[in-house]
Amino acid sequence: MERPVPVVFAIGSDPVKLGLVVSLNRPGGNATGVTFFATQMETKRLGLLHELVPGATVVAALINPSQPAAPAQADEVTEAARVLGLKLHVLHAGSERDLETVFATCAQLGAGALLVAADPFFYSRRELALAAQHMMPAIYEWRYFIVLGGLASYGTSLVDGFRQAGVYTGRVLKGAKTADLPAAQTTSFEFVINLKTAKALGIEIAPMLSARADEVIE
Repeated sequence: MERPVPVVFAIGSDPVKLGLVVSLNRPGGNATGVTFFATQMETKRLGLLHELVPGATVVAALINPSQPAAPAQADEVTEAARVLGLKLHVLHAGSERDLETVFATCAQLGAGALLVAADPFFYSRRELALAAQHMMPAIYEWRYFIVLGGLASYGTSLVDGFRQAGVYTGRVLKGAKTADLPAAQTTSFEFVINLKTAKALGIEIAPMLSARADEVIE
């Protein structure tokens, strides 16, 4: 009988809900790894977007409906908007064609800012998802959107997460059992602001907010 191949994952969703592990502390099978908290940070991102664009009382949230975490993301951001006193429109996009119509829809709805929810599809199409090209202030999950010209991002550090996954891979190759390695959760978070984009959008970033950023791109 062949032994199951050990797997070290690096994912943005909850590995327990996905059935990859029995629990974080005791994976219990042939898989373990690192979770980035990607899809559980929408409340924080919306709060920062509100600070970046306080005059935007109508906002939109872009969610991929085919993402397993989509219902939870929609519920989270809807509740966050209610607490902040914002009028929220949840928009869906799961294809490039959908992305091409999102910004026109935002304009029709009078949205003054956009939250792009955590999703692998949006990340793989980050050039198309760049709202700054449509003069729309937006916040994203990863700093790579901001390097390309996005306004701001907040999320865990991919570099730190993949480093942890690499450490686990090394331990497995040296004989450690995946069932004995607790699934790790990244604890390094990054808040990134692109001041050049802010200027192009006519947004003045408060000094206190810039001071809180882990990285400011000028």
